[in-house]
Amino acid sequence: MADYVGGDRLAFDKLFAVLAPRVHGFFLRKFANAVIADDLLQITFLKIHRARATYRLGAPVRPWVFTIAARVRLDELRKRGRSREDAASMVVEDATESVSRRTMAGPEEIEKADLIAKVREAIELLPESQREVVQLHRYEGLTFDEIAKVLDTTEGAAKLRAFRAYERLRKHLAPVLQEERK
Repeated sequence: MADYVGGDRLAFDKLFAVLAPRVHGFFLRKFANAVIADDLLQITFLKIHRARATYRLGAPVRPWVFTIAARVRLDELRKRGRSREDAASMVVEDATESVSRRTMAGPEEIEKADLIAKVREAIELLPESQREVVQLHRYEGLTFDEIAKVLDTTEGAAKLRAFRAYERLRKHLAPVLQEERK
């Protein structure tokens, strides 16, 4: 990042190669639509490019990038207003994608896909503040200190949100886990 801030154009390519898959996954987990995730990824990296002069040299890069990505995601959610039409179209797209994957998958792959779908469904049931913490912690590997900076809160608040989220997930997924053990 320091090289990129200093004007090295190749440094952006390296930065993008390392961070883009993680940021794309961050958006994909929320919107379950690759086209939307692609668009938000582009917006995020455009904002990173424009804000590169504000990056504090020596600071961890991932929390800074995910702070920008979280704001892009929030802007998209506000823009969509979580309208019923958007939700319905996302469900149809998910179902179509799921059917096409199933026709090409074996029994073990179908079981794994079903389990992943149930976990995603459980995560979607969480309040947004808890869902964000889980995604940043579990999927992006950020520490609670880094998450607190991304979400502009305290480390204790981030830990509390995570604790509550994981408790809800345990309760919601308990029947699924018992079924898996059989």
